Amino acid sequence: MSRLGAVQQKIPCVFTTQVKNEPSSKREHQAFKVVATETLSPAAQDSDVYSAVPTEKVDGTCCYVTKHKGIPYLWARLDRKPSKPAEKRFKKHILTKGISKDFDWKVDEDFKEVPEFWIPAKEVKLCNGKPYPDENGHIPGIGNKKNPMHFLVPHGAFQIRNLPVLTHHSLVSWFDCPEGKVEGIVWHCNNGSLIKLHRHHLGLCWPLPDTWLNSKPVSIRLDLCKYECESVSNSLFSHLSKKDAQHFDRLQDVSLE
Repeated sequence: MSRLGAVQQKIPCVFTTQVKNEPSSKREHQAFKVVATETLSPAAQDSDVYSAVPTEKVDGTCCYVTKHKGIPYLWARLDRKPSKPAEKRFKKHILTKGISKDFDWKVDEDFKEVPEFWIPAKEVKLCNGKPYPDENGHIPGIGNKKNPMHFLVPHGAFQIRNLPVLTHHSLVSWFDCPEGKVEGIVWHCNNGSLIKLHRHHLGLCWPLPDTWLNSKPVSIRLDLCKYECESVSNSLFSHLSKKDAQHFDRLQDVSLE
């Protein structure tokens, strides 16, 4: 595989899923939840997930860097979501049919407004030339931010080395071990597809009080004298520069106080 896949749309689950009429532990006020069955999904099979590269799913905001008016910008994930009336119709359809397929969207009326500088993600399907919602009822997209202050972790940066056999039972057990204290797993397949598994799909809790990433050692290298930039005393860069050349046993030990 020449490169890890990029996120441009919702990632399908490694197992087929089903909707249960039970309160969601992931989204507050959601009366149903989506759980994984023990059957490998068609998307995972078609993408040969067994030969894919498993990586840690890092909890955070999906970002994308590209030019806007000739200048590089950071674009943060911003899905176009349905209005409340449309969302109620959509949820009723799912509870009745069990799936979101064949729901009749009125794209011009059913979705909330988005900022002026919003663009749909690359792989969003078009219908009559307009972005069309996915099976979750969202139109994945991004909105730009000119002066962001984020730590960017490339998707797929943390490869999982000792993942067990890909079965429902073995993965539930793996999530209970120290290395498994992560939000989920994303498999990067040879055909460029991405397949995921979230802890919530298995009925497991998230967030956790202590994660695998927080237990990792970290070194800080940030000498602002090397860069031509204005230093703001209370900026994150200024705080981190005071820790330049320091090493910490765990990420959670880094304190900016």
